[in-house]
Formats: sequence, C-alpha cells, structure tokens
Amino acid sequence: MTVPVFGQIDPPQRLLMGPGPVNVHPRVLRAMSADMLGQFDPEMTTYMNETMELYREVFMTRNRWTFLIDGTARAGIEAALVSLLEPGMTVLIVRAGRFGLLLSEIAERIGADIRTIDLEWGEVASLDAIEAAFKEHKPRVFACIHGDTSTTTAQPLEGLGELCRKYDVLSYVDATATLGGMPVDVDGCGLDIVTAGLQKCMGGPPGSSPITISDRAAEHIFSRRHVEKGIRGADADDGYGARISSNYFDLAMVMDYWSEKRLNHHTEATTMLYGARECGRVMLEEGLKNRFDRHRAAGTAMTAGLRALGLKVFGHDEYRMTNVTGVWIPDGVNGEAVRRRMREDFEIEIGTAFGPLAGKIWRIGAMGYNAMKHKVLLTLGALESVLAAEGYATPRGAGVDAALIAWNKVLPDALKAHDA
Repeated sequence: MTVPVFGQIDPPQRLLMGPGPVNVHPRVLRAMSADMLGQFDPEMTTYMNETMELYREVFMTRNRWTFLIDGTARAGIEAALVSLLEPGMTVLIVRAGRFGLLLSEIAERIGADIRTIDLEWGEVASLDAIEAAFKEHKPRVFACIHGDTSTTTAQPLEGLGELCRKYDVLSYVDATATLGGMPVDVDGCGLDIVTAGLQKCMGGPPGSSPITISDRAAEHIFSRRHVEKGIRGADADDGYGARISSNYFDLAMVMDYWSEKRLNHHTEATTMLYGARECGRVMLEEGLKNRFDRHRAAGTAMTAGLRALGLKVFGHDEYRMTNVTGVWIPDGVNGEAVRRRMREDFEIEIGTAFGPLAGKIWRIGAMGYNAMKHKVLLTLGALESVLAAEGYATPRGAGVDAALIAWNKVLPDALKAHDA
C-alpha cells in the first residue's frame, strides 16, 4: 500500500470573528518557533517561573500557585474540579448555558453530589440566589462560568468570594472566554480557583490552560496529595484525604512540578509554554486598562453596528460579554448560508450556537488580536453584503457608520497600543 504524500499545511488566511479560537498574535507565533529545551534545564525552569509571575498580573492576584495546565481550556476545568471534588462531596453549580452544564457533566463523572441553580440561557445568578442555595444545600464547592460564550453572557463575580468564605465554600470560576479581555480580579473578588485558555482574549492558540489557586484551596488539594510510586522519594509527604482520581490532572503533583521540588510529573509542553509566556508579555505591555478598554470598544462597536443593520441582539446589555455578541438570525434568513457566504466570499468566520439557541443566533466575536476597529468594521461590512444577497434588506452602510461612532465614544483618542 502506497501512503499518499500530502502537501504542506497552508490554511486560508481567515479572519476568525467567532466565539474562539481567534487569530493568534504574530509575536506568539514567533515565540512558539523557538528551540526545545529539556524540562529541567535552568533556562526552562526560569521561563516557567517567569510565566508564573506574568500570569499573577494577568489574573490580578498574588497567588503563589499560578501556572499552566498542559491541555486546552477544558484540561484546566477538569484539573480544578477533579482536584477539588471527592465522590459524594456536595457541589453547587450555576447552569445558564452550555458550559455550566459541562461543569455538572464533569462533576457527575467524579461522583460528586450535584446541586444546581438552573436558569434560562443568557440569565445570571444573583448573590441572593446563590446565598439561598448555600443555605439550602450546604455545598463544599461552588462553581460557575464567568463568560459563557454559548450565551455571550458574563456572570458577575463581585461579592462572590466574600459570600463563599462566609459559608466556608471553596469557589471555582471558569474564565476561559474572558481572561485577557474582561477584568478577572481574582484577589479583588476573593476567588479560590480560576482557570482559563489562550485561544480567546489572550490571543494565543488552544493547548494551554492558565490556572491560579488560593492558599486555602491549595491546602485542600494538598490534603489529597498522593505521589505516584515511580517518582516518589523518601521525603514524599502524602495527604490524609482521598486520592485525586486523575493522575494527569492531579493538581497536588502538578503544583509540586511547578514548585522548587520540580517533581517529574510530566514533560512540560515547551512550545505551548513559550506561547503562553508571550501572551502574558503582550497583555502586560499593552496594560490591563488599555486591554479591557479595547475589548469594550470592540464589543460596543459590534453591538451598535448589528443594531444599525436592523438586527436584534441577544441577551441583556448589563451582562453582555465585551468580546462575544449574540445576534438573532432574522426570520426567513438561512443562518448557515450566511455563515458559508461570510467564509467563502470574505474569508470571515462567525459562530453558530448550541442547545436551545442552535439555529437561532449567530455569535460574533472580537477578541484578543482581533479586537481591533478595522476588523469589527470589515466584519459588519461583509455581513451587510451577505444579508443583502440572502434577501434581507439592511440600511446600506449603517452598520459600519454606527460601529465607528460607538468605537470612538469608548476610545475617543484611538487606542495607542492596539497591536502591542
């Protein structure tokens, strides 16, 4: 049998304006082309330490345990939950979209006792509702999604940590879709564990999941430490709690790997670490405020442009994510035909939806390297043209004009570091 020799990879230069992944910042791509190093080479461990320090600033925390999980954003979610939850432990989960349901799916596989706050997709849980659920269910862990791209809605985090400490609850927040684009103030909100990804607002590729862990969450995790036999030394200090049920996602061992112990738990994904490190450098050079303002300008401009085209935006403005906008597909318009035309005629990708919103809304993102004025305007101009071709009348030029006005209201002097 002759194996075909395929051509080298040469993907089209698409503008990825969906809910993620997005186009990777060129600096990140360049960083990822650097040579390999051994995982315990002093240069490599220095890069690891630098990455930890960079992501403390990104997460707005001083948590010692701030590092990377090797794997996509879901790897971080699973590592957090499998290391927090034991079989039979009560966890309270907010479910208001696809990814809240994912949390309960993972917790169910762990064997946790799952209690939920179930909401319509696109709604958020109030602190009063969360506190009432704490009183009723007495959970050990609380879990929620910060920005759920399936609904383009952001769950408020203010006051959450204080509430969790009042009831002795450990908090977990999935910030996959918001880290780097909206404030994820870990210390200010008193959060225990937060995980994220690179492929959205951070402007990197999927494959690495930043995580930060508070001291009190670390104490709980280390109480479950059981070092595997093949790498344990005479000084191994096992915990008293139930062993974490995953080896790869055992945060107690991964934390020892990132500590001065350098426990040989796994081989670090060197290229992904280079990329994650550069994502953090790019963000901090731009500045947190500039970064958040740029994403807010992009989201505000996109929303204004869509409305000017006569389209109805999904969800509540008060809780709208800055980086992804949901928009109702007009009656009589074939949503998939529009997405196909956007891709084939303009090389622009916009997103479809899931669950009860499947076939009903498009999800249009502007985040990371793509949260730029001209990319928002190009997307709106292309959408106007495609809608007209599909028989939906729009005010010609109104979307671009409205978006430009909205962008300039948020950033009247134009963002100086837009491509930092």
